[in-house]
Amino acid sequence: MTLPVSTPQRRLPLARRAGLSMALPLALLLATAAAQAALPIQHWTQPSGARVALVESPAIPMLDVQIDFDAGSRRDPARQAGLASVSALMSARGVQAHGSAPALDENALSEAWADLGASFGGSASSDRLTFGLRTLTEPDLLDRAVALAARQLAEPALPEAVWRRERERLVASLKEEDTRPGTQAAKAFARAVYGAHPYGYEMSAATLATLQVSDLRSYLKRSVRACDARVSLVGAVSREQADALVTRLLALLPAGPCPPQPAVPEVAPLTQAETVSLPFDSAQAHVFIGQPGIRRADPDYFALLVGNYILGGGGFVSRLTSEVREKRGLSYSVYSYFAPGLHAGAFTIGLQTRPDQAAEAVKVAREVLSRYVAEGPTEAELKAAKDNLVGGFALRIDSNKKLLDNVANMALHNLPWDYLDTWTQQIDRVSVQDIRAAFQRHLQPDRLVTVTVGARP
Repeated sequence: MTLPVSTPQRRLPLARRAGLSMALPLALLLATAAAQAALPIQHWTQPSGARVALVESPAIPMLDVQIDFDAGSRRDPARQAGLASVSALMSARGVQAHGSAPALDENALSEAWADLGASFGGSASSDRLTFGLRTLTEPDLLDRAVALAARQLAEPALPEAVWRRERERLVASLKEEDTRPGTQAAKAFARAVYGAHPYGYEMSAATLATLQVSDLRSYLKRSVRACDARVSLVGAVSREQADALVTRLLALLPAGPCPPQPAVPEVAPLTQAETVSLPFDSAQAHVFIGQPGIRRADPDYFALLVGNYILGGGGFVSRLTSEVREKRGLSYSVYSYFAPGLHAGAFTIGLQTRPDQAAEAVKVAREVLSRYVAEGPTEAELKAAKDNLVGGFALRIDSNKKLLDNVANMALHNLPWDYLDTWTQQIDRVSVQDIRAAFQRHLQPDRLVTVTVGARP
């Protein structure tokens, strides 16, 4: 479970709101230019070890910053699943005093961000702990926003009473989520696909009960290190300004030696098929079918991206939709996707269907996958997929936020810095043979996990 955290933002004065409202059309212009020419990503390493990537976008006075650390939930201890997420959550619940600056409780911290017309917050995913800053670049506002973000990053208050309150709220939320068949299906699927790997860990009332403030503080101290930081910036700053800004953002973090984080094992491949059927009184049966897929750095990434668009990622034009929905009326929607990470994320086929049709829907979906792995797509399907993917490329970078996400992912996965420049060429190079070979290397239809919740005979 990922817990995104953001700070509230007051309505800005009219002039500032007008500036922000220009972000989308100007970002569209940037995206169009980027699709036609090399995207100017500047990158360098600071003396602290922090790696920085910058895309200058001077048209509007805004800046988006993302700071990533190798500290996601894949580093949670099994008995403390949720440690990364709750540490990120609690980082927004106040800051300690620093020098002449007084301590701020959670309300005062929220007010401070609102007064700046800016936001800063943290979240944890499977692979990283992320902090994001969005601010206007008006010098005085930018200076104060960076100073406050640096304090929140390095000196969160982590008050005991607030953690007790948040823990109760999280436990109540988890109990409510567990009343939903989709949640039950997703959890059972993750357990079966990932086994003992941290990607399959579940935050629960039991794991939350083990977490003390001292655990959160220790986690943040060992995880939030300047030497590990990957900082991505998109906005109206120069390289010189960006370098100085990043230095200030990380200045309060401990300096010194930076031993490597411990290795995390790879996801083990499945050795046999597994079927999990959970009873649930629901109007719809929830179905997940899949197995471990690929790491993001896998050379087959583009072949699988294009191939999956044809199989189940292309909406109403996919094979799964044609066979499961259009021809047989077994489900309103059916989809497939790869979720590659630093380790092999799951390949998933998902659908909902009438409880008495679940067995037939599973049978058809598995048959479609088996045939596709064996034969691959047709040339006509491949051409249509390429046309859609290449034609929609600009939508992948049509805002500063999307562009920032792309740059941060390039940094996280050590992708080449010309990745966006060559994206459409990589798609164009994929052949029918490439897709068939990649699917056969990575998917074994005789070893699938199949999870159904709420199915009836």
